[in-house]
Amino acid sequence: MLDKLSTQKRLIIATVISVLFFIAYDALFAPKPPLDFNKTVEQNQSAPATTTTSSSTDSSTNLAPKQISKNIATIEGGSYSATIDELGRISSFTLKDSKFKNENGEQISLLKPSSPLPLEIRFSDTAINEEAFKVPYKASSSQIDASNAPATITLTQNLGSFNVVKNITFHPDGSYDLEVKTSSNHEYFITAGFRPIVAVDGYTVHGVLLRKEDDSLEIIEDGDAKGDEVFRSVDLLANSDRYYTTLFYDNKRSMEVFIQNDADENTLSFIRNIGNFSVKGYIGPKDYKTLKAIEPSLVDAIEYGWFTFIAKPAFLLLDWLYSFIGNWGFAIVALTIIIRIVLFPLTYKGMVSMNKLKDLAPKMKEIQAKYKGDPQKINAHVMELYRKHGANPMGGCLPILIQIPIFFAIYRVLLNAIELKGAEWILWINDLAELDPYFILPILMGITMYIQQHITPTNFTDPMQEKIMKFLPLIFTFFFITFPAGLTLYWFVNNLCSIAQQMVVNKIFARHKAQEIAEKRHEH
Repeated sequence: MLDKLSTQKRLIIATVISVLFFIAYDALFAPKPPLDFNKTVEQNQSAPATTTTSSSTDSSTNLAPKQISKNIATIEGGSYSATIDELGRISSFTLKDSKFKNENGEQISLLKPSSPLPLEIRFSDTAINEEAFKVPYKASSSQIDASNAPATITLTQNLGSFNVVKNITFHPDGSYDLEVKTSSNHEYFITAGFRPIVAVDGYTVHGVLLRKEDDSLEIIEDGDAKGDEVFRSVDLLANSDRYYTTLFYDNKRSMEVFIQNDADENTLSFIRNIGNFSVKGYIGPKDYKTLKAIEPSLVDAIEYGWFTFIAKPAFLLLDWLYSFIGNWGFAIVALTIIIRIVLFPLTYKGMVSMNKLKDLAPKMKEIQAKYKGDPQKINAHVMELYRKHGANPMGGCLPILIQIPIFFAIYRVLLNAIELKGAEWILWINDLAELDPYFILPILMGITMYIQQHITPTNFTDPMQEKIMKFLPLIFTFFFITFPAGLTLYWFVNNLCSIAQQMVVNKIFARHKAQEIAEKRHEH
């Protein structure tokens, strides 16, 4: 059916699909109301958090603390401040860098008083589990200084018949080493914590990411967890939002991950174990250089979706440009120009094809008028016209189709890059990760899109199609108003490059056409 549609109708369909994508994306990932943490704690008190099903056990570790526990230790890291509560959990984790502030100007705290918190242990045996949430841990020290070098704290819990000991070595960068020792072999589940909740926005994908035995990544978003998934031989388990993560990693691939969901369908993750257990962890921003310095494979926690294979090298190029330029905004400008240069040969062919089709538009109208009511003859004569003049009806669409995955890859890079948070560009743009406060970039993007549309040759035969296309700059301006400034900057510069390239091609084509006319006159 599609092969019978005109080029114009195909372009209209492609455009409508693109617009519908943005509408669907906005609807599916629209801002969600903040969680009621008190409600969450109450629900976790009565709802099972982790259920094991095996030949030897069928029980639930279901009790969360009935109240927020008091803190027994404070940790000062190089990039963070943290606390540990009397249940042996990391109860708060505040980033120190000045760029990590909330809308009230306060330093961001990655953990909220919801359950589960990092390093929380839940036992399969209900009686032991109830006791474990009543008996407080004792800390080897109330103050730990890990600001310049690793520092260790020992937490001990006496459950009567056996003891639980946690040795935690905190590092300045937000990573830590955990060693759990138990004097008796009881089955328990330990968690890296519920995902950080900093801001619930329309760009955030909530859920759990894990790297399986074959090195493939599995992402279980909120609402998708069945509540009984088990993954063995896992070496990376990350609970993440848009910018931040709390994770476990183990190069020995000894983690057996149990996925659960709470009453709000939030995805929870636990590591099953019996006896002693050791793992490495991290809490903090998904900063590429930080994660790579801790463990190179941790960069997989930065996930870009379907087009990760394009997005990862695109980010590395962007980061490399920033290392020379020193400004993320101008690095985005440079990245856009480089992409346009790489795609120029293909874009040039598409632009030339569009110019040829514009020239053939009057002849196409003649064919349509002459064979009105006979689509087969119209199609045959139009194709013959294309062959005679070397025009390719798909030549103008191909560059657009190729740029779609590149655009969405860059889209995810500029959305997910924590490096852009708090990054200034020029004048009024003080944060490339936030929307333009005065909407100047979206308006400029819309204007340049209109100019690009105006100078790009078209061969519309239907006035209605032409009117619809003229509304696209306005539609896209509307969508880009809510996008981060870094992404809007990319699209604005992309439009400028398109305008420049189109003007050059138009001049070349006009010169070539003038030469053809001159040669024909000379022949006569």
